[in-house]
Amino acid sequence: MAVENGVRDTRGAASADSSSSSSSSSRQDGPGGLWDSVKKAAVVIGSGILLLAAFGNSLTWHMQRFWGASGDFWQDLWTKLHVTLEGHHTALFYLGTMLVPTLAFWVTNALLLLVDTTGKPSFITRYRIQPDKNNPVDSAKLRHALKTVVFNQVFVSGPMVVVAYYLMTLWGDPCDPELPTFHRALLELAFFTILEEIIFYYSHRLFHRPGLYKRFHKQHHEWTAPIGVVSIYAHPLEHMISNMLPVALGPVFLGSHLTTTCMWYSLALISTTISHCGYHLPFLPSPEFHDFHHLRFNQCFGVFGVLDRLHGTDAKFRETKQYERHSLLTGLTPLNESIPDTPKKGL
Repeated sequence: MAVENGVRDTRGAASADSSSSSSSSSRQDGPGGLWDSVKKAAVVIGSGILLLAAFGNSLTWHMQRFWGASGDFWQDLWTKLHVTLEGHHTALFYLGTMLVPTLAFWVTNALLLLVDTTGKPSFITRYRIQPDKNNPVDSAKLRHALKTVVFNQVFVSGPMVVVAYYLMTLWGDPCDPELPTFHRALLELAFFTILEEIIFYYSHRLFHRPGLYKRFHKQHHEWTAPIGVVSIYAHPLEHMISNMLPVALGPVFLGSHLTTTCMWYSLALISTTISHCGYHLPFLPSPEFHDFHHLRFNQCFGVFGVLDRLHGTDAKFRETKQYERHSLLTGLTPLNESIPDTPKKGL
């Protein structure tokens, strides 16, 4: 049966009879049901994989030339680092998958926090998605979130990265002296992206079931208007299952090289920071989709929205002004000005 959308009032559910269960079964198998959506998802994702396999060479030919031209430079840097830490591959892997992505996360969020806490520079705050929120952010609430984020990084992400290393060694040495080709790295990143969308969507919807939501996921939704750093503000169990696993499983499955894994972790952290940042900034991916999820709870569960469209969990979102603004901003005029909210009746 499809996972319930958000936390709903279930009073009166106990009076359902056998006829309702049979109709529920037909909905499950019929058009729009879970099985129907799974089949559609398989077609879409399978087609994407086939296209990558068929046209990967031609799509990446020019980038491969660039990589080949600079490959000696990167290989020399990697060789020097590899020789320096020879015999300490566990430490090398940990530094590459924890230190570099963590620095990427905190540098990005330090810039955002400067705006969130001071409200300056004002030309940035013009792009705030929910203009009446976090202006400036509540300092006590922020301190509590920061403590949880650091705890999750040290005591959840850190040990999981060590476990990932030992699992990846079953396929070979993730710290191999030879760097992967650009073509292989690109295909692996595409696979990671597809896998993350699938695992995050379903694990996220799972945490929206009433019992799990109240006990675990509600903590993350304390922020109805999110800021970047709360992207990993969550209960430790949720952080492990819904934040870390969707990102970590791809490199483990493929036995990826440390450099590819490091790049993927960094991109994932920066991406989720942008999704939670609360600002629809020019030339950056639109955060409107996930911002709407924090505002309404029971819509927009995925990363890119592919499975939301297949399951219909973006139906309400597509009726809003936020959906009209959900695009890459290529100018300097904030979208909440060029696409303003509909005036409320009576005003």
